Amino acid sequence: MKIDQLAGLGIRELLGLYARTEISPVEVMRVTLEHTSAVNGAINALFHVAADGALAGARASEERWRRKSPMGRLDGVPVTVKDSVNVAGWPYLHGAKPNRDRPLATEDAPPAARLKESGAIIFAKTTMPDCGLLGAGVSSAHGITRNPWKLSASTGGSSAGAGASLAAGLGFGSVGSDIAGSVRLPASQCGLAALKPTQGLIPHLAPDIIRSAGPMGRSVADIAAMLTVLAEPDPRDCWSLPPKHIAYEDELQRDVSGLKIGLLLDMGFDPRPAPEIVDVVRQAGRVLADAGARVSEMPAPFDRDAYKAIDQVLQIRGYAEIQAFPAERRHEVTEAVRHWCEPARDFTALDFAAMLQDIARSRASLEKSLRPYDYVLAPVLPVVNFPAHAPGLFTDVPLRHANFTAMFNQTAQPASSVHQALIGGLPVGVQVIGRRFDDLGVLQLSKRLEEARGPIAWPVAPRD
Repeated sequence: MKIDQLAGLGIRELLGLYARTEISPVEVMRVTLEHTSAVNGAINALFHVAADGALAGARASEERWRRKSPMGRLDGVPVTVKDSVNVAGWPYLHGAKPNRDRPLATEDAPPAARLKESGAIIFAKTTMPDCGLLGAGVSSAHGITRNPWKLSASTGGSSAGAGASLAAGLGFGSVGSDIAGSVRLPASQCGLAALKPTQGLIPHLAPDIIRSAGPMGRSVADIAAMLTVLAEPDPRDCWSLPPKHIAYEDELQRDVSGLKIGLLLDMGFDPRPAPEIVDVVRQAGRVLADAGARVSEMPAPFDRDAYKAIDQVLQIRGYAEIQAFPAERRHEVTEAVRHWCEPARDFTALDFAAMLQDIARSRASLEKSLRPYDYVLAPVLPVVNFPAHAPGLFTDVPLRHANFTAMFNQTAQPASSVHQALIGGLPVGVQVIGRRFDDLGVLQLSKRLEEARGPIAWPVAPRD
């Protein structure tokens, strides 16, 4: 099987081929690894490839399928995880060159553990920017990650390598992490589907009240299949939710008639979305309206800059991580990250308390604005893309273009990105936001939008 055929398959189709012994996990892994060797030099998406272990895992999976006794729901499926997800015996750099001598991980983080238990084969780790604090693929540890749709364009971030690798056909899914948009931004810029789940649905380490692990894939069905596996409680994460017992990939069809859908086209502060981005969101709204949903444009939820306090808290987070590096190595951190975090040096405890109060006020204001709607459609980012070498849309505040995504980390709501259009040859996604614990509903609406969009010709040969 050739890579373009493989990239056109979904996880369910792949598993069906395994079950009928029409294709082998070994063949799939070999094709995947060969394609990795061919294209990773151009896109720089994977930094640790465990080829020997992956082939051994594929041979074990092949034997299980031969005996008709697969280990779990993803047996033999090639997947990757982000640099920020620990895999026992593998490096963890967190995108930062000062971590180059960090000891190898000694245990699997919950997402890696759940994937392994399902029989999925983790064959590589994906690149990310320093400390996960850029919405771009620029890293002191890994270099520049490039978008296979157009090598001069950004992948988005911080799950940059996950976005680029999946668009290029490397594996069937990836686990990223999202603190301000970090699975949704690269999903939009690389043409993928991704979910930032309800906080706590996917356990992760270290436990966190705003950062979530999230599945990324080439289709909504694929991220749903991954979510079924990933959404298992883990006692190591104190925010881990009770089990849902939902096979998400089996429940994606839904009648949307009568649902109240809000179109969030303006947060009330800059950057405002470009007209072409607004058009894509409105078109997605028309898809649901034509299916019977009640769609209306929302008023802006804010009359002030609700992102500023979030940005300042992230500055503190980044400054603390950088200060933990040896003093002689701190200068190695990507300049844009260092400079952006520097003001945190002078913040006081009272400043920090005021930031948290501001975020709490914004959270309450946004919740009130969303209350009349069952679901909300919004841009993922306010532009189509920006250059691959840029740390973000704005150099001085690199995450400023996350103004449509970051607030939903604070509210703990599920939010997806689903590809909807190509503009100038580059993908544009739409964000689907639901109420807490309604991750299934978010996936169902995302699936409806994906079906209306139609198939994609993936850039398995990266494009200049």
